[in-house]
Amino acid sequence: MDVKLDPSRDDLPLMANTSHILVKHYVLDLDVDFESQVIEGTVVLFFESRNRLKKQSTSTREMCGSESNEACRVSSPEPCSSPVTTTGTFSSDMGWNDFVICGKGGKDTAGKDCHHDNWEQASRVSSSKHCCGAGNHGSEDFGLVLDCCDLSVLKVEEVDIAAVPGVEKFTRSPQLMVVLEELRNQIVHELVTLPAYCWREQLDYYALCSQAPGCGELLFDTDTWSLQIRKSGVQTATDFPHAIRIRYRTKPQGRSVMWTSDQSGRYADVCGHTEYPCRFQSASATTQAIIPYRVFAPESLKGACQETLLQLIPLCLSAAHSVLGTHPFSRLDLLIVPANFPSLGMASPHIIFLSQSVLTGMRHLCGTRLCHEIAHAWFGLAIGARDWTEEWLSEGFATHLEDVFWTQAQQLAAHEAQEHQELRACLRWRRLQDEVQNSPEGMQVLRPNKERTGHVSDSGSSVIRHGLNPEKVFMQVHYLKGYFLLRFLAKRLGDGTYFTFLRRFVHRFHGQLILSQDFLQMLLENIPEERRLELSVENILRDWLESSGIPQPLRSERRAGAECGLARQVSAEVAKWIRANRRPRKRKRREAEVFEELLPDQLVLLLEHLLEQKTLNPRTLQSLEKTYLLSQQDAEVRHRWCELIVKHKYTKAYRDVERFLLEDQAMGVYLYGELMVSEDASQQQVARRCFELTKEQMDRSSAELVAEMLF
Repeated sequence: MDVKLDPSRDDLPLMANTSHILVKHYVLDLDVDFESQVIEGTVVLFFESRNRLKKQSTSTREMCGSESNEACRVSSPEPCSSPVTTTGTFSSDMGWNDFVICGKGGKDTAGKDCHHDNWEQASRVSSSKHCCGAGNHGSEDFGLVLDCCDLSVLKVEEVDIAAVPGVEKFTRSPQLMVVLEELRNQIVHELVTLPAYCWREQLDYYALCSQAPGCGELLFDTDTWSLQIRKSGVQTATDFPHAIRIRYRTKPQGRSVMWTSDQSGRYADVCGHTEYPCRFQSASATTQAIIPYRVFAPESLKGACQETLLQLIPLCLSAAHSVLGTHPFSRLDLLIVPANFPSLGMASPHIIFLSQSVLTGMRHLCGTRLCHEIAHAWFGLAIGARDWTEEWLSEGFATHLEDVFWTQAQQLAAHEAQEHQELRACLRWRRLQDEVQNSPEGMQVLRPNKERTGHVSDSGSSVIRHGLNPEKVFMQVHYLKGYFLLRFLAKRLGDGTYFTFLRRFVHRFHGQLILSQDFLQMLLENIPEERRLELSVENILRDWLESSGIPQPLRSERRAGAECGLARQVSAEVAKWIRANRRPRKRKRREAEVFEELLPDQLVLLLEHLLEQKTLNPRTLQSLEKTYLLSQQDAEVRHRWCELIVKHKYTKAYRDVERFLLEDQAMGVYLYGELMVSEDASQQQVARRCFELTKEQMDRSSAELVAEMLF
């Protein structure tokens, strides 16, 4: 059942039949072989068919009718929820020489929160009409299809959860005892539909059931993108086994798992997470501005984390809370990842991955990136896009909120905060213009499926446009156009009213998957008629989300807007450098320019302006580096500095380019192209030497893209 994709092979198929059956919970039991780079073990999946989802379980309501009911009391030991301390803790249990730093955040209030059972966010599972029946038609067997790529499946079996002691409480129907298959499915149904306040007991029984013995192997087949499972004679999703165990192993070179080394040359341990209760209905969580947090990093980065990251975490968490309210998650771990991590950061429930590149230079880049990833707790995790093509619902919001959080964390006065945000808008405007000029039009559209956004096939499967295109990883259009749309709407509504609305929006939609119109419709309801000025959901979709290029409202706004004070200051400094570059080598001392101290974002803008100059002589470049200590600045500044070095063939600073390509791989791909396009032998040698040193550990998409540039 291999799906025939576009010849460009840039679309990612999702084979899931979410219309018929969903994964409600999974339990992993894996062994890791570091030498062979293979992960092998089992995953136990608990299902609920869509037919059952429509029915409320009366037996569950009877069993768990109140929080004090015996059925919902936990008999196993309580998970640890004690507050962490600020004392640095060095783990002797870890196989690599890392360190753990814990931070204050008040008491973890997870134990008293209720768990949101968001079935729309369940793992994608499907049946396939190609290999077996998709529903109740004919005599064909029902087929369960899991999205799967580059995994070796060894065995699939039904799990005999009826053999678990104590599960008899999950069925009140004596007649089911006659048919064992129905009994097992009834038990799973009751388990997955337990009320929110029974979440801890629910997790305990999931763990017990995952250890139950098998009771019969199931037929299965695999293709490039899916695992297809059947049970002979079972023709509907309702009758299909609701608990199965899959034994599988990864492939060392597969696309599902990327192996890498830490700075000590060893592989990092896998970090596990405990329960994820919803916190929005907890009074104690509402007032918890700083959740408990820990930092995990190699020993070699301990000092940088203590000097920069640990100082910023409580400030950024508190700022986010002041803007959006209740933190969606009860605690936060931060993991500093190796140099080959393909981005500056990534957020998952309870954990943020940060590139080591954010730890260099001043704290500005670390703070803004941390704020961006914290924002994803609300937009991207607590609220997700129902259609994966609408990435702007995650990245646009995080980009817009990172500025708001960061100015709040710095406790800037209102006029200072406005200036800083306007400067960031100026930088992003330049990046958006550049991206629109240098990317395919089809990849500039935020809502490529237009009126069919959110629609899936009868089986529930879908295709992500450009999901496998390596160029898309390096594009920022969803970040930038989404950011400017939200900025545009916030101005129309007024910042105060807008962020009040945003908190209401989060409370209404947390735990759900949404489409663009869900946000836009609720927003427009909050804009007074006299301020809408012909704004409508249809107009916004057309102008901002369904068209390539730069939206006309944004062009008009940028033309009419005056340059902010911080940007004007940069323009004045640029003029000084241009004058200095034109002067003859021998000049009177009184002619020397006096340069102002600049903020990191101002330095980025300054260097971007200077990149537009046709020539800068070595003397000017040397003075530029000395004036601002460019090789010691953050990665954003150093990236522009490296561009200047490459453009003007400033050989004395090639070591800075090499250092960037080796240590800042999340941002260095573009530089490889710049080194090669000049057709300068020494620059191409730098590119090839650095690639040779990093290619084995480099992210696969990045490595493929760089290899195309170099060879």
